[in-house]
Order: sequence, then structure tokens, then C-alpha cells
Amino acid sequence: MALKHLLLVPFFCVSVLAQTVTDSTSAPSEPPAADSSHKGGLLGSLLPVGKDEAIAKGHIQSGATLSLIQAQTDDDALDVVIGEIYEAEGYSFTVEAFGGYFIRDALALGLRAGYSRTWYDIDFSLMEDLVDLSQHRKYVSNGFFVQPFLKNYLKVFDSKILYFFNETSLMVEYSYGLSQADDGEDVSRTRNRMWTFEFGLNPGLCIMVLDRLAFETSVGLLGLSSSIVEVEENEKTHSELVYNIVNFTINLLALDFSLVYFF
Repeated sequence: MALKHLLLVPFFCVSVLAQTVTDSTSAPSEPPAADSSHKGGLLGSLLPVGKDEAIAKGHIQSGATLSLIQAQTDDDALDVVIGEIYEAEGYSFTVEAFGGYFIRDALALGLRAGYSRTWYDIDFSLMEDLVDLSQHRKYVSNGFFVQPFLKNYLKVFDSKILYFFNETSLMVEYSYGLSQADDGEDVSRTRNRMWTFEFGLNPGLCIMVLDRLAFETSVGLLGLSSSIVEVEENEKTHSELVYNIVNFTINLLALDFSLVYFF
């Protein structure tokens, strides 16, 4: 009898093992849990910023921008559609400095300040066959501006050399100018004072040239500006002009280039 019970033990173990395998194979497998940390889209796929990167929290950026446009005619008269320009020369330049502090990774809060000057001297004649309007005109203007900004860097590639960014800014500018026109008989002078308020979005590209030195370029994408102009003619007539401009175009000829240092 003891031998009989001893022989039944292996058969009992085999049957239990077979039932366990059958239950495990017949039970439906649960799908793997979805990774809720992954987000779609470009902004959701940005790479994290390392502590040793230039755009990490706590770092400071500073830089300067200089632009100069100069023009001058030669000795020959320049034919235009409705007249001729006998002599013309002028220039326009802008210099600015800026700085910002990274309040968190890839996000800097800063301020720009700058000065601009425009001057030209032109001698021209318009519609000679009809009214023969000839004038010698001079113009000079100076402007000062401040521009707080918020710059958001986008780390799209796994690299410490190339970043995209978008700069949101609000500019306040004050300028004044003097224009003088001489037609050979009378001389008229016009003074103008202007306040300009401009809100803009400027996407761009940042390339790290050295460890902490970068080259940045940006272009205006969206601009909302409002200007108030006060005009005084010959110290007698006063007038005021208010105009608003909404710009949704991209001007690739008006690129902004800057050298930026991070520390």
C-alpha cells in the first residue's frame, strides 16, 4: 500500500505543473503601459539642458549690435521715374547693447538699449516738364530706445553648438529730427518729435563659435507698432499724427546679427 501511494506522488506533481502552464498561457496578457511622459510636437520633444551648457539656469548673457547703411551718388545725375537726383549722400546707423539673466533653463529675461542716427543731403529735381520742382533737402534725426525682452531657447538637437530661439520684446523709442528744404527762393524747416511703441516676435538661430561666445541672427516675424508724431513747420504750424502698423510679413533683407557672450 505504501508503494502505491508513493507512485501516485509523481503523477500528482505532473498534473499540477501542467495545469499551471495551461492557466498561464490561456490568461490574456495585459498591454504595456503607455509612456505618459512623452509629449508630441516640436516643443514636447525638446531635449533637456545640461548644467554645464551656456543656456542653463543662473547664467548671464551680454552682447552688442552695430548696423551701418551708407550711400553716395557719383558725379553723374541719377535718373528716376519722375525726375533726377543730381547729388545725394547719407548714412543711417544703430548701436545697441543688451544683457539677460537665465531665470530657468533655456529662458532668459533681459533688456536692450541703444542709439540711432540718420543723416542725408540730397539735391534733386522732379517733374521738370510740368512743374519743374527742384530742391536741396537736408535731414538729420537722433533716436534712443529701451527694449525689455524674453528669450526662449529651443534645444532641438543633441548638441551644445546649435540652438533655435524666439525673442519676445516690447520697444519704447523716442526720436527727434530736423528737415530743411531750399528751392532757391524760400527755405522751410520742419521739426518732428516721435514716440514709438513696438511689440514683436523674433525667431532666430544661435551658433556657439567658442565655449562661451556665440553668433546669433534673427528676423522679425510679427510686429505691432504705434507711433505718435508731433510736427512743427517754420516754428508756426503745429500738427500731430498718430498711426498704427500691424506687420505679419518676414523681411529677409532686415536680418539682425549679434555677438553674444555667456558667463
